[in-house]
Amino acid sequence: MTGTYTFSMIKPDAVRSRHIGAIIQTIEQAGFGINALRLLQLSLEEAEEFYAVHKERSFYQQMCQDMTTGPVIAMLLEKGNAVAEFRQLIGATNPAEAAEGTIRKRFGKSIGANAIHGSDADDTAADEVAFFFPEWQSPLT
Repeated sequence: MTGTYTFSMIKPDAVRSRHIGAIIQTIEQAGFGINALRLLQLSLEEAEEFYAVHKERSFYQQMCQDMTTGPVIAMLLEKGNAVAEFRQLIGATNPAEAAEGTIRKRFGKSIGANAIHGSDADDTAADEVAFFFPEWQSPLT
């Protein structure tokens, strides 16, 4: 089942801006199934754990703080070649550099407030899904 699933999270800036519906509609229209969805508020400790891979980068603390400023929407998505397809759908990290029509181009405000997170590899997707949806670990292995 590797390659069939990916993880996504609508970030607090997009939730605050009331873009949840439009983002989910874009995801579904691109052929992704939403197998699990959860609205939650991350604690600073949870954000730090989730983004631990970036711990040595200069933006780490600010990113973790930004992720705790409001609720997020965590999603387990399904589609063939899910990770690559979803990365194309969301666009470049910097909304100013993202392709027209991508989620980040449409709803992102800046690199830090870029509306959405998407897994960058199958193994990362499995780890991220396990973090937010531990009950879904088995389909990813």
